[in-house]
Amino acid sequence: MMNYQEVTDTYKQAIETYGVRMQKLMAIEEMSELTKEICKDFRGLLDREHLIEEMADVMIMLDQMLLLYKISGEEVGLMRIKKVERLKERLEKQNDEID
Repeated sequence: MMNYQEVTDTYKQAIETYGVRMQKLMAIEEMSELTKEICKDFRGLLDREHLIEEMADVMIMLDQMLLLYKISGEEVGLMRIKKVERLKERLEKQNDEID
């Protein structure tokens, strides 16, 4: 299994090999493929393994976007916490209105 540094080095090599523009386009393409796979669920055609594969592809490309835009995992982690806290507040407010 690859360690963190090997994964990061592989991402950097992909960016150097294919170029920044192409990796950005690939990120968009992978997100589109995930969207398409999620939409299949509405038609009863969900392939769970393929969904997992597309999620992994998107996560790989997002990792590369972090490198490209010089965004740390900590920055994203803090923003995620902030967003989840805001979601929690909205849910609590909505539940209070229902009660």
